[in-house]
Amino acid sequence: MAAGTIRYWAAAKAAAGIAEEPYAAENLAEALDAVRERHPGELVRVLQRCSFLVDGDPVGTRDHETVRLAEGGTVEVLPPFAGG
Repeated sequence: MAAGTIRYWAAAKAAAGIAEEPYAAENLAEALDAVRERHPGELVRVLQRCSFLVDGDPVGTRDHETVRLAEGGTVEVLPPFAGG
């Protein structure tokens, strides 16, 4: 099991009530399941609209179970941003 950091941005940060927290998971699906358990409510709804970066690489449409997490890695949770 890998340990790293999840960073929340914008609406995800507001919904979580924190800027970042640790993860302990093998893949992105496991890490997000743990987030949903720790933060039921608004963050669960926000996550449905988010995109994710894992160690700087966009996850895109890949199945979250196939996205392996590295020891010391970083998951960025990015809600949609308005404007351009």
